[in-house]
Amino acid sequence: MKRCAWANEKDPLMVKYHDSEWGVPVHDDRKHFEFLVLEGAQAGLSWSTVLRKREGYRKAFSEFDPSQVARYTPKRIQKLLLVPAIIRNRLKIEAAVRNARAFLAVQDEFGSFDAYCWRFVNGQPKVNCWKTRRQVPATSVESDALSKDLKGRGFRFVGSTIIYAHMQAVGMVNDHLRDCFRYEELLRLASWP
Repeated sequence: MKRCAWANEKDPLMVKYHDSEWGVPVHDDRKHFEFLVLEGAQAGLSWSTVLRKREGYRKAFSEFDPSQVARYTPKRIQKLLLVPAIIRNRLKIEAAVRNARAFLAVQDEFGSFDAYCWRFVNGQPKVNCWKTRRQVPATSVESDALSKDLKGRGFRFVGSTIIYAHMQAVGMVNDHLRDCFRYEELLRLASWP
């Protein structure tokens, strides 16, 4: 079975993530928040490192419930810096809490974070047709626009590269390589009404 090259077959977590999650359209706000936290945590690190800590993040960040995370106090943030099951970077932890507050404001304004972010791709996954990994961009016009808008709303750790990774993760962009078995599967999902 042919996969995208980054899904290292020696790493079962990466294979599972590639085969079952990456690029699948997400329309659940809690899942969007989860990926925002995890993508922000990844900055400067490998995705496999973040995947290994995902369960730790789930426990430390209230099952990725933005309404709970938004209420974290400086004391709670200090305690999180002692949790070895997550990436103990103060700026990233503080950004997750700040982003939870901004996330709730977006939900209030648009009804859901999902409705807000999918507007940047006109409500449909952007389907690319890459043949090699080198062709896959790190950013796009859409990620630039979403990143700029998020920053304007007070979000942190949402640069265009992080946001493009988020868009790939939640299926706003299908960047599976053309010969990857998931490409056609997700293409069929994208064409559902």
